[in-house]
Amino acid sequence: MRGDESARALEVAKRLAIKAGKLLHSRRYGRRTVSSKGGVGNIVTEMDHASERLIVGGIRKAFPHHAIMAEESGASGASEFRWHIDPLDGTVNYAHGFPLWSVSIGLEADGRLEAGVVCCPGLGDLYEARRGHGAKRNGKPIRVSGTKRLDKALLVSGFPYNWKLKIEALKAWGAFVRRAQAIRRLGSAALDLCLIADGRLDGYWERGLGSWDLAAGVLIAHEAGAVVTDLRGGPFDLFKGDVLAGNETIHRQMAAVLRTLR
Repeated sequence: MRGDESARALEVAKRLAIKAGKLLHSRRYGRRTVSSKGGVGNIVTEMDHASERLIVGGIRKAFPHHAIMAEESGASGASEFRWHIDPLDGTVNYAHGFPLWSVSIGLEADGRLEAGVVCCPGLGDLYEARRGHGAKRNGKPIRVSGTKRLDKALLVSGFPYNWKLKIEALKAWGAFVRRAQAIRRLGSAALDLCLIADGRLDGYWERGLGSWDLAAGVLIAHEAGAVVTDLRGGPFDLFKGDVLAGNETIHRQMAAVLRTLR
């Protein structure tokens, strides 16, 4: 993908993420229309749909021939260029008025992540990255933490909706509780990855995610210097749903712990 193309894509994604974030933020209080998507805690609100309509409509206007993979409406189109859209990552948080949620928009071209934006209105932060150009928060370059020891690291993770995967996640959580300084569960995978990129968290692992959860955040973390792989330390696969991210040293230590659980 040419540099001017990815630059334009990033600008469009930023504009749409900010616009969707403002819409969600303006309606963050009040009664919600909430329905279940299957599995305890897997919900969708009217605002997920409103945000997705805004973003998808904007993408189709700017790039009518691109394919789209959106969390609520699914896949559409066929192209070497594909957008991965999570219109509201952290729906449970949002539905409860808890401010940790985000809008995530990532672009993939020929299987390679090219541009990504994550907007976090509750924190006042906009994260962005373009392949080969580094990552930024609110226009300023960011970098992963320099933490070298797992027992000094602040980790983050989440829990899948699938019960079998949830039990496995609890085993991993237990292993890291005994080894890390502390662990957090924030409820937004895209935000987790951005906080790794920003050096405010040191390591992240999770299973059972969608490409829309991962695309933008993975690129942002990678461009900020994070090592991003599957849980065993193998190549990251956007569609596998597993991710392990952190600076090189913490990533290596976390991968070693996770391999003992298999």
